[in-house]
Amino acid sequence: MDCAGVRGGFKLVHKMADFSEDGPAPTIRSWRTAPAGPLAWSRVAALLQKLPPTDPAWILRLTPAQVETQFRTLAERGKTEALPLFGVPFAVKDNIDVAGLPTTAACPEFSYVAEKTAPTVQRLLDAGAILIGKTNLDQFATGLVGTRSPYGAVPNTFNARYICGGSSAGSAAVVAQGLVPFALGTDTAGSGRVPAGFNNLVGLKPTRGWLSTRGVLPACRTLDCVSVFASTVEDAALVASIAGSPDVDGYSRAVPPRALTKRLPARPKLGVPLRPDWFGDTQAEAAFAQAGAQVEKMGATVVPLDFTPLFETAALLYQGPWVAERYAAIEEFIKARPDAIHPVVRGILEKATQYSAVATFKAHYRLAELKRTCDALLAQVDALLVPTTPTIYTLDEIAAKPVELNSRLGTYTNFVNLLDWCALSLPAGFRGDGLPFGITLIGPAWADAALAEFGLRWQNHAPWKLGATGMPMPESAATLPFPSAQNVRLAVVGAHLSGMPLNGQLTERGAVLVEQTTTSSDYQFYALPGTVPPKPGLVKTGQGAPIIVELWDVPVEAFGSFVALIPSPLGIGTLALADGRQVKGFICEPWATVGARDITSFGGWRAFMAEVARANPPKS
Repeated sequence: MDCAGVRGGFKLVHKMADFSEDGPAPTIRSWRTAPAGPLAWSRVAALLQKLPPTDPAWILRLTPAQVETQFRTLAERGKTEALPLFGVPFAVKDNIDVAGLPTTAACPEFSYVAEKTAPTVQRLLDAGAILIGKTNLDQFATGLVGTRSPYGAVPNTFNARYICGGSSAGSAAVVAQGLVPFALGTDTAGSGRVPAGFNNLVGLKPTRGWLSTRGVLPACRTLDCVSVFASTVEDAALVASIAGSPDVDGYSRAVPPRALTKRLPARPKLGVPLRPDWFGDTQAEAAFAQAGAQVEKMGATVVPLDFTPLFETAALLYQGPWVAERYAAIEEFIKARPDAIHPVVRGILEKATQYSAVATFKAHYRLAELKRTCDALLAQVDALLVPTTPTIYTLDEIAAKPVELNSRLGTYTNFVNLLDWCALSLPAGFRGDGLPFGITLIGPAWADAALAEFGLRWQNHAPWKLGATGMPMPESAATLPFPSAQNVRLAVVGAHLSGMPLNGQLTERGAVLVEQTTTSSDYQFYALPGTVPPKPGLVKTGQGAPIIVELWDVPVEAFGSFVALIPSPLGIGTLALADGRQVKGFICEPWATVGARDITSFGGWRAFMAEVARANPPKS
């Protein structure tokens, strides 16, 4: 067909290009680099023709006319080429509202036509993205398997005998197939991470409330998040940065100042499970060990931690009154039409009647206690590193034990939303049986940008093929679409070094360790007498030796309060480094070194303090 129209200077031409000649285009960049104008519509039109007629990943696919309407709407606004997502197709999980389209939550009898578009979706449409369909899910977003749907079980994109993971199964499958470069899911217990791990994708579970959940059929409204599936870290981050915005919804939150400027240190400490349970899956165990070795090659330190309080927290989600939230979302429907609900889902929801208001409050009190313990555990490291799931199952295995095996899949996901943390699932190679394996970074609320930046480092260190397309990773973006921090680069030389008594004055101000290096050879180093805790003095004399320093990035707004803590005779001046750089750093007034011990030959404060400890062993 050939039907053309002109609106706002933008010509739409139904010229069906052979999409197969171009192959799949699984990244946002691969769509944005295509010519705009008529070819943008042509590529999407070709994509619509390319979609297989039967694919359980989809519940609804838009018609060419519906897609053309989106292009016309954008054209009428003008300057379409400037839109960051212009012409980029995407899909949304079918528990998220789009005006004029049915929302089924994978229950046809429950279906209703949405009057308004969810704000998160609308922001993507306003940025030029083109919605092409709504995707399958575990009914009412209850499950981590992707099989509890009357529209069919969604198979794994690498091996159809295995599950795709859920509940956002369809969204993961269409991205992994290269049909769209990104899709929206939801995440309450891991639904935005488990399918990512099973299909070689990035799954971004944002801080709760960053992406509005208004217009999302609740699973647990107090815990729900809109999640993002993509083939690359930069695509997931871009989508989140566009979709995230404060909203009138009661659970929406504005991003705190500078929250998205935070980054993990160059050599972060990553907490891993001390005694992980693999449920007999030695291939998953081997894959995680290999991923841990690669992370250490990147310079990270792996710190085993006791995850017992995390697992106790996770148990509250389905063994506590939070299941009543799922029931509350569809209470009238489940009472009127219990026969319309998938039997496994119905069995889970009906447990809600076991919990009283008293039990609910008691569970919240216990969660508050556990959160304090879990936050303290997380504070020991820069982030957690866990397997996205401890194992994977076939469709037949899930059918035989639907509840027991499903619960195992949430071992490292269920606690995150309850604790108000954020997470990023990343591809981490393949198991011995050829199935994808995923790892997940977990951080506190608003560590989203920090996790994404380290995820980009991981992507550059161990690049993966894109989804299930077999296409190689394109050259990664140098930066992510998050604001850059305004910092002062500060060289510390003594008691403020990492692990030393005054280091907390830096970390409590959000300072981040960048690297260890040395000064030029123009400095002499002294142990200042009578200082508590012991402190050194660094004096530029034009002769001396390189002295080890740590470089820290201190937020500009916190720098003044830090300097105010520095006692005489110390101060902040400009230091010359061995490689010629000049940074702010600790200096000492020369008069204070009269009679002080010259410790230049030690080359740094740690070496000197170690010698002091050897000379003065603790008394037994």
